[in-house]
Amino acid sequence: MIRVAAVGDIHMGPDSQGLLRPAFDTLPDCADLLLLAGDLTRHGTPEEARVVAEEIRGLAVPVVAVLGNHDHHDDHPDEVTAILRDAGARVLEGEGTVVRSGGTRIGVAGTKGFGGGFVGRSAGEFGEPVMKEFVRHSRRCADGLRASLERLGAEGCDLRIALTHFSPVPETLAGEPLEIYPFLGSYLLAEAIDTAGADLAVHGHAHAGTEHGMTSGGVRVRNVAQPVIGRAFHVYHLPVPERVSTSAGTEASG
Repeated sequence: MIRVAAVGDIHMGPDSQGLLRPAFDTLPDCADLLLLAGDLTRHGTPEEARVVAEEIRGLAVPVVAVLGNHDHHDDHPDEVTAILRDAGARVLEGEGTVVRSGGTRIGVAGTKGFGGGFVGRSAGEFGEPVMKEFVRHSRRCADGLRASLERLGAEGCDLRIALTHFSPVPETLAGEPLEIYPFLGSYLLAEAIDTAGADLAVHGHAHAGTEHGMTSGGVRVRNVAQPVIGRAFHVYHLPVPERVSTSAGTEASG
């Protein structure tokens, strides 16, 4: 069994230094890795990123993160990313990474994602250039997620996790005003997850949303925004598929 700790929307600033570290120090006792689902800072400043960096520096479990919209606000996402990577986090955008726990290979594909809405009530690539670019940005994020999940599958990962900030499904937005659903996620992310396949999808962003959801393809979705889970992190358990020996003596994931 693989234990996945996850949290998003911790929105750290200079006055919150050390707030989460005591809880994070307990991670080796209950989790095999930590996922950070974006909005790690309040305004995306390097100063705030350094606060987050000290919360995760030297942790005894691997840390995988994506940025959120707040982490882009100050227009320094590359610097924020560099600061977090220097502290040991694997920060993803249209990329994947493999975490090993014992003999299990856990692939994590990540993107911030973007808005646009959900099936039947979504924006389209039509009209003004700025509207087209809005939807194209969502599509690029989803395409990067799909390609990363597919690569991780081709590499033989035992488990695959989709990590985003924006939501792939409307179910985990329940509790938010319907009027802002198009700015909280996009069905394109769910399409990418279902096309490529995943064992779990984790996101943040929807502070007033709901924890549990599912894609139409049956992939479990969890909203781990801290205001939703109400704790420093939540742990999800993923069973490891059995490996089946082939006639050639090699192994394939079941």
